[in-house]
Amino acid sequence: MAVRRRPAAAAAGDPPTQPPPGDAVAAPGEPAKEPVLRPPNLIVAAAVAVLFLAPFSYLAFVHYPLGADLRGSILKCGAMSLGGFFIVLKLIPVAARYHLRRRMFGYDINKKGLPTGEIKVPEALGLVVGIVYLVIAIIFQQFHYAEDSIWLVEYNAALASVCFMILLGFVDDVLDIPWRVKLALPTIASLPLLMAYAGGTSIIIPKPLTQYVGLTVLELGVFYKLFMLLLAVFCTNSINIHAGINGLEVGQTVVISAAVLIHNVMRIGSSTDIETQQAHEFSIYLVLPFLTTSLALLAFNWYPSIVFVGDTYTYFAGMALAVVGILGHFSETLLIFFLPQVLNFLCSVPQLFHFVPCPRHRLPRFDPQTGLLTGTKDGNLVNIFLRLFGKCSEKALCIRLLIFQVDLKCHLAADHYLTLLKFCFLTSEDLMN
Repeated sequence: MAVRRRPAAAAAGDPPTQPPPGDAVAAPGEPAKEPVLRPPNLIVAAAVAVLFLAPFSYLAFVHYPLGADLRGSILKCGAMSLGGFFIVLKLIPVAARYHLRRRMFGYDINKKGLPTGEIKVPEALGLVVGIVYLVIAIIFQQFHYAEDSIWLVEYNAALASVCFMILLGFVDDVLDIPWRVKLALPTIASLPLLMAYAGGTSIIIPKPLTQYVGLTVLELGVFYKLFMLLLAVFCTNSINIHAGINGLEVGQTVVISAAVLIHNVMRIGSSTDIETQQAHEFSIYLVLPFLTTSLALLAFNWYPSIVFVGDTYTYFAGMALAVVGILGHFSETLLIFFLPQVLNFLCSVPQLFHFVPCPRHRLPRFDPQTGLLTGTKDGNLVNIFLRLFGKCSEKALCIRLLIFQVDLKCHLAADHYLTLLKFCFLTSEDLMN
């Protein structure tokens, strides 16, 4: 989480603004010094990639007898996504220097009182991930979809919504838009998706919930597009408010996108309906490059963060996952994958709607003497975890929250592959430490 400090525009005739303490100022006649970023934490990115992509690869290429054409398309998408991973690794330091020059930086509040809390951390680096993702997705359609493909319209509508959301998210990072306006941004960005959608209007009730609902399929009719709109608004804002510690924003989206990948390949392998298989195949092609580019960002955003992702990334990530779930026809299952975000939103309702006072940053208290975080009375999962389980470091808190994200999926999904995924993630805590 960052505290933004941007210089106000100088009026005509005002004296030149003095740089704040800590700015690197070159002596007259000397070239300006470029800020140097620490190298990314590639060990964490590699460990998470192996833990999440290994089950997906096993299911797609060993367990299920998928067709050769489908496997070939997944390999093509995977190769392009891997290229996107390395491109993001290369571009983030370059973009970070430009952001620092334009004074788009913040200070890490959870390190206040330490030398690391005085370091300028470039903001809104989710812009790099969003641009690289769009380029990969656009190029991939040239290799896979024919000009008369029935999926091409929805594919381009999905990319248009994602692109719109990246733009609006970056505008928010630059202009610091009020919360009441932020709620309207996903509504605007989802318009291309709503106008192009021509699929079914029913939702399948997830198996864990059928005993409570009494239905397996719920027909929404004309209200389905309203459901799509509300889902897009929720996904974008729920990731944005479940944040505040290094690695949490990117980490939760990596976990959700990995669960989406595994769910897609399981549905393809277990279904005999061609349209269902095509919908989940469509979803794989959109979420695989999203996962790999986000892993590259995670390497920079993991504790201690080298860059901040900004609202650009949280809005982009939420919209990308929303369109994947909607066009993949598993929007109801996507809500299960978002269950921690649902809980965080419900706990946050009193403050978000100002029934009780809501501070600007609902963050825990940091003790520079011990390096530990203490929970406050704010109603979000970050503080609730600290109140329930006691003080801990920022990195330990992030890992606990991500394990909770995986744990809920494993309890709600009646499949042993997600249980295996849970086991792999639990054993990864030592690697991340």
